[in-house]
Amino acid sequence: MSIGILGGTFDPPHFGHLLLAETGREQLGLSKVIFVPAGQPVHKPERPVSPAGQRMEMTRRAIAGNPHFLLDSTDVDRPPPHYTATLLPLLRDKYAATDCWLLLGGDSLRDLLSWHRPETILAHCRLAVLPRPGARLDWAGLAAALPALPEAVTMLDGPVISISATKIRERAAAGRSLRYLVPPAVLSFIEAHDLYR
Repeated sequence: MSIGILGGTFDPPHFGHLLLAETGREQLGLSKVIFVPAGQPVHKPERPVSPAGQRMEMTRRAIAGNPHFLLDSTDVDRPPPHYTATLLPLLRDKYAATDCWLLLGGDSLRDLLSWHRPETILAHCRLAVLPRPGARLDWAGLAAALPALPEAVTMLDGPVISISATKIRERAAAGRSLRYLVPPAVLSFIEAHDLYR
């Protein structure tokens, strides 16, 4: 089975995540895109993260209605530390994936060298990357540090939008509208639980 893996904090999941997932699914011919909320994001120790149960529920609501999207709790259910490099083999085995793509925004590819064991990530999945506004890539530096990277990356061709969960939380904290940034079912959950205020 050919799968795409989209991991993240999903605090909250937004239309940028869904656009990346659907663009990757369509262009790569993926059977499924697996949404994997992070148990405890190692890249975000400086800020509190919403409880995993809330992030899982928001993600479930965000992907409802798309039969190609699945929610997976593997990272939430396992003990820390929560690294992509150790998660990918678990997911490949779980889904008996013959072809595996890690779906990323351009900003994540830009920062890949700061991830735990990026060479292990490339050993388990190819990377499908949707550009992000303002995320400039140092291809020479990335390739020098990770010689396998150029052959492992496919750039996706899709609409480029600048939506970030950080900005969404800031808008919520300021009492501003989140309409058209997150799916309606996610918005109703945020409002019902008074998140990010």
